Amino acid sequence: MGTLGILISLALLMYLAYRGINVLILAPLLALLALLFSGEVAMLLPTYTQVFMKAMGGYVMQFFPLFLLGALFGKLMDDSGSARAIAHGIVAKVGSQRAILAIVLACGILTYGGVSLFVVAFAVYPIGAALFREAGIPKRLIPGAIALGSFTFTMTALPGTPAIQNAIPNPFFGTDAFAAPGLGLIAGLIMFGLGTWWLSSQARKLKAAGEGYGEHRDDPIAQDDRGIPGFWLALLPILLVIALNYLMAKQVLPNIDASFLAKPEFGGLQDAKSLIGIWSIIVALAAAILLLVGLHWRRWANLQKSVNDGAFGSMLPILNTAAEVGYGTVIASLAGFVIIRDLVLGVSSNPLISEAVAVNILAGITGSASGGMSIALKTLGEQYLSLATAAGISPELLHRVAAMASGCMDTLPHNGAVISLLAICKLTHRESYKFIFVNTVGFPMVALVVVIMLGTMFGSF
Repeated sequence: MGTLGILISLALLMYLAYRGINVLILAPLLALLALLFSGEVAMLLPTYTQVFMKAMGGYVMQFFPLFLLGALFGKLMDDSGSARAIAHGIVAKVGSQRAILAIVLACGILTYGGVSLFVVAFAVYPIGAALFREAGIPKRLIPGAIALGSFTFTMTALPGTPAIQNAIPNPFFGTDAFAAPGLGLIAGLIMFGLGTWWLSSQARKLKAAGEGYGEHRDDPIAQDDRGIPGFWLALLPILLVIALNYLMAKQVLPNIDASFLAKPEFGGLQDAKSLIGIWSIIVALAAAILLLVGLHWRRWANLQKSVNDGAFGSMLPILNTAAEVGYGTVIASLAGFVIIRDLVLGVSSNPLISEAVAVNILAGITGSASGGMSIALKTLGEQYLSLATAAGISPELLHRVAAMASGCMDTLPHNGAVISLLAICKLTHRESYKFIFVNTVGFPMVALVVVIMLGTMFGSF
């Protein structure tokens, strides 16, 4: 009954999230529903306050700086006109005749630099709409192009990306954002290459069948871009994020004397290995924010409002993800979870395959890459690290596989980012989801399989 309760709880989580009920409400209620099936009625309140809330609070404590700084950086990039400047610059360099490639590259550069995918979608969509209309490419391909550039290779594969999905494995495996860089680059090229090729072939096929951009009365009005900064000036904070993240992770922080971490007030840690990855991203984003403010000092209409809006914009994403972590922690504490855990661990003797399956399943159920991976690593991360160590598999390879697996099944139809992207583009699932699915589930899965094969044969590189 306990295992059945967990399965019913998971099914309801996926269905009700798709129906639009917020996970802050769903997560505790459905976690306690699974507890009821296990027959532990007297444990409802203790489980809620001592297990669910403790895990939720722990996640916020660990990752809130990344959510806060990421949201703030994205808002400032948007309000300063830098995001639009970069998108326009890419279009100018690639050429409007390559509209799909231009949009994918613009989204990729922005998200690789730490700009949130929601900011990117709002900034790039008007430009994409104008380009696609001019080129006669069906509008329903725009969400697929934005999703390819924002939800795939820059989110989980490219080394050094400050995306939260690339930071979550750090404390579990003692890695940093540059884990398995060679494999990450190969995976990124697979996603980028297959995605742009397929979208371009779909555009040619639809145009040959007589389908053009279409009539869309609700298209965005062209924005006045006379006051936006130049391309290279706009790109400077993004370059700083990437460079400083690398320097802090590889050169500066590993050489500090971290013996003070052994004190009780710092958690009694033996070294800073599990913290360096997160510290590096914090320093890089904070420095880039200060640079942004200084570079565009005369361009801010209301800097205080931009800062406040960016800070407030970080609240709901981290609380949603933290609630999913609390849910997963409760599920993992139930006796019925042992059966599920053993099934997942028994999928393959190769811990990379088992890890990929577990993260994919949970990301698909929760509709969240960060939420699904957090649940998987919090419940099974220690076992995977132990199995990998015994098999001679490096933690860096575990990191890259976990991050990439989180970006496959997460974008099923109930995913919040998918729903938001379609709303921004004023299109429906029926019109455009096919192009999102192939680019954000199909091709990332291909890249993940290639990385697991290469990693198994040659190790991490």
